[in-house]
Amino acid sequence: MQTIALWLYSLALWLAQPLLRRKLRRRAVNEPGYAVAVPERFGRYAQPVAAPAPGGPLVWIHAVSLGETRAAAILLKELRIELPGMRLLLTHGTATGRAEGEKLLQPGDLQVWQPWDTRGAVRRFLRQFRPAIGILMETEIWPNLVAGCRRERVPLVLANARLNEKSRAGAQRLAWLSRPAYAALSAVWAQTEEDAARLRSVGAPVTGVFGNLKFDVEPSATQLAQGRGWRQASLHPVVLLASSREGEEAMWLDVLKQKQALAPTGQAPTAINNEASSPVQWLVVPRHPQRFDEVQQLLEAAGLRVSRRSQWSEAPQNADVWLGDSLGEMALYYGMAHVALLGGSFAPLGGQNLIEAAACGCPVVMGPHTFNFAQAADLAMAAGAAQRVSDMAAGIAAACALAADGPRQAQLAQRCQSFTQTHRGAAQATARAVVRLLAA
Repeated sequence: MQTIALWLYSLALWLAQPLLRRKLRRRAVNEPGYAVAVPERFGRYAQPVAAPAPGGPLVWIHAVSLGETRAAAILLKELRIELPGMRLLLTHGTATGRAEGEKLLQPGDLQVWQPWDTRGAVRRFLRQFRPAIGILMETEIWPNLVAGCRRERVPLVLANARLNEKSRAGAQRLAWLSRPAYAALSAVWAQTEEDAARLRSVGAPVTGVFGNLKFDVEPSATQLAQGRGWRQASLHPVVLLASSREGEEAMWLDVLKQKQALAPTGQAPTAINNEASSPVQWLVVPRHPQRFDEVQQLLEAAGLRVSRRSQWSEAPQNADVWLGDSLGEMALYYGMAHVALLGGSFAPLGGQNLIEAAACGCPVVMGPHTFNFAQAADLAMAAGAAQRVSDMAAGIAAACALAADGPRQAQLAQRCQSFTQTHRGAAQATARAVVRLLAA
């Protein structure tokens, strides 16, 4: 039965290859990175790979997108300590992940796209690179990829693993396909005991609960210093809408429209928040770079003056809203902010990572939807590093009140630092587990 299920799945993905190519072409219009090295998606590479250098294994890490790549960077730092001389094979599924991953490469390292999950593409990928071990970050389980690693005797693990209730229910509905894939992994290292229980329920061999790698993040000291310098120069407290997702900027604008006479959408914009009247300086950083232009247009249509990070030289320009339109600078933005509204938590999207904000000493106000980071959210609230509100209106009120209360803001910023320090250690534990598995 399992063989038939995998065969039908493989046939479906093989037939879907033209659709994938069309999707990549469409996405490349706004994100040119999707047009790069498309044959790699199908396990076809421009040139043979040189023989592995002596002295260290080729460690393959798959980090599908931006968040996973940032978690992989934390793990990779420890892996290079535990495995001196290792070479890295880094794969991704998104253009933002690949762009971020380029920063992690050292001489001798390799970076390609994740192979589309057909039997042929997976086989060509594994035989091309022959990694000593594969590490999938957080949630990425692909049936043919797992089966191919088992055939080629490549140990494959799921690290920093998480599984929310919605995903668990989906995996159980497709148990005929997902359960063999989870069961064929060599090891699973979960973030929390709750994640571990859900993963075990779908057949995963959980052998450790190490915590969340993102607690081990070390924000750029240079970015933090620059951000805090710009914050001190601001005439008003800075409130950040961090990693906002589609629809959340509109929610935020709707609340502001109830409080101030914003121009109706479609009318000529007029400046409505000037330096004398605005209680806070707003900073908006969309989660996805392909939305930077879209968000600017939305804000300007509401009558807001917008200044983009890419236009700054020595300091932010005067504007109603500063728009963070750069990648890899979240420490800068959190350093600028007195408090952050957590993107992805006001729309039912599960929330974004709040740990990075806490590591930068930036208190967080989050909405009701944090199921992707449920335990981290609960721990942050218990530590006084975050507070939860019912909706965007309550979030804006809470964030503005905190930003205006200097002593309380400073107290919560200190609690943020203590919160992240308390939960560090997952990166070292995971790296040492990799070493043990390689030696087995």
